[in-house]
Amino acid sequence: MEIKIFDWIVVLGILFSQANQVHEQPGFDRAGYYQLLKKGTIGEIDKELSLLETLSLKEKQAYIATLIMKKAGMLKKPTDKIRLFKEGRAGLEKEISLDSSEAEYHFLRLIIQEHAPAVTKYRGQLQEDKEHIEKNYKTLLPAVQRAVMDYSKSSKVLHNLDLNTSEHG
Repeated sequence: MEIKIFDWIVVLGILFSQANQVHEQPGFDRAGYYQLLKKGTIGEIDKELSLLETLSLKEKQAYIATLIMKKAGMLKKPTDKIRLFKEGRAGLEKEISLDSSEAEYHFLRLIIQEHAPAVTKYRGQLQEDKEHIEKNYKTLLPAVQRAVMDYSKSSKVLHNLDLNTSEHG
């Protein structure tokens, strides 16, 4: 009798752990991704891009596109910067058009737009993205919520206070 109860506890433990990892994939560290986006080097970004190419995450293309735009800002040659930025922008916009309800995509776009030079003319959805993130904050995975809260501490658009007092549901 004790063995059967123990077996059920193990099975339930496995099921609950799998349920909590619905959007996670072995080999991918979502919190690490946001740290890299915040202060990664070109070499670290290239390494992450290579890793992302091997994964089958739903958000894969949005993550890749965002890193490409981040990398573009770190390049020296203006023509390379522009080419890479446009490539990343097209990729992220495509992902948003395929699933505009995904709050994390709006967060990725807000990060890039807030730091994009005016010459890119990529700042038109800041308010829209801010409102979408605030409205859907509680639907984000915990690692993404932490990234949003961390980012909001230095953002001129997205404020920690907005996330604490807005209706999220």
